[in-house]
Amino acid sequence: MTMTHSPTIRRPGEGISIGVVGDVYRILATGEETDGKYAMFDALVPPGGGPPPHVHTREEESFYILEGEITFLVGDQRIVATAGMFANVSTGCLHAFKNESDKPARMIITVAPSGLEKMFMEVGHPVEPGATQAPPPTKADIDKLLAIAPNYGIEIRVPGH
Repeated sequence: MTMTHSPTIRRPGEGISIGVVGDVYRILATGEETDGKYAMFDALVPPGGGPPPHVHTREEESFYILEGEITFLVGDQRIVATAGMFANVSTGCLHAFKNESDKPARMIITVAPSGLEKMFMEVGHPVEPGATQAPPPTKADIDKLLAIAPNYGIEIRVPGH
């Protein structure tokens, strides 16, 4: 068997970090590094952070909680996930996550196939490596996300939009 791409090694704090509507995503693996098979992020979600309900039409998304607590909405089910819990959301499934606690939460997010990292690069703001906070989202940031997400096969379901 032959390698189709070079191994990817990211040490703590290495890699591109992007602030996306208030959360910090450190890109661990891009589609260019995995032949498009998947992309992986180390996500830091502050209290109150997380995306609104949405559906991915192209990729599955998995979550592994490292620290803190994340509340998931999967379909009409509400699940409070703590460190060590794993969830996989299939393509086409309505879902959201939110940090409803008073402490930051960290998780590993994987999407397969890749592509979501390109949307993050387009809608997000670069933050310093090792950053633990992203700028709070502005109305312009949210409007930009709502406008660009459909280009990546993501349907965001925000009440009133």
